Amino acid sequence: MNKRIIVLILAVLLLLGDIFYEVKFVALNSVAFESEKLSAGEKLKIVQISDYHNANSNDQVLDYVEKIKPDVVVITGDLADMTTNEYTRIFALAEGLTDICDMVYFVSGNHEWANAMGARRLAAELESRGVKVLNNRNESIIIGDIKINICGVDDYDTRHSDSAKAFEGIDETRYTILLSHSPNIIKEGEKLKSDLILSGHTHGGQVRLPFIGAIIAPNQGFFPKYQKGIYELEGGKQLYIDSGVGVSRLPVRFMNRSQITLVEITGKG
Repeated sequence: MNKRIIVLILAVLLLLGDIFYEVKFVALNSVAFESEKLSAGEKLKIVQISDYHNANSNDQVLDYVEKIKPDVVVITGDLADMTTNEYTRIFALAEGLTDICDMVYFVSGNHEWANAMGARRLAAELESRGVKVLNNRNESIIIGDIKINICGVDDYDTRHSDSAKAFEGIDETRYTILLSHSPNIIKEGEKLKSDLILSGHTHGGQVRLPFIGAIIAPNQGFFPKYQKGIYELEGGKQLYIDSGVGVSRLPVRFMNRSQITLVEITGKG
């Protein structure tokens, strides 16, 4: 056989193997933030799970969460895919998370609004399993001696968000986290009374290229500005976009392994 054909076949096999690995084996990413609104020595551990898309990854994700034992778990939308019609894995994940952590929060994404069950019914099912749905609402929570606000908006890109309701009545002297499936919520600027925004939606582009990053992201088009990782915003706000666990449309990830994220916030006040 021609050597070039052998090399080509090997290259294709390696590419397919890498894609399989990146889609099927979930990584644990870590990011860290500091705030003067928390006292020196105080620390919060939050696990963010985004864009699950009904993935077959429950065991891996729950193993990570069990080992971390976070103070809070947040699910930033697209737990279901628009094509999902069987919710057994989704409900099992919700029940597993609430068995490990008392505070599990969820906001809807665009796929919840597009699937057969619908965002409102899925939210009710999650609530019945102990998950707190923060679609356009907020809670003040206490973790040890730390008091923070955790706020959520329903999906911005499908025009279900209401920032005014999401921040209604909060104590702005406390550290405030906003959950928003779409990072496009940052277009609301000064309306957002949060220190940190946790988002997903982009999948990090699913396929990334060296030195370029994401090729395309939903609602941003080609070579998106906000695709994956930490972004510094005006007014001292910070945005973190998680590239997510699952895939949608094409079952492909490249240079962009499936992941969940441990978000650590430490005090410097």
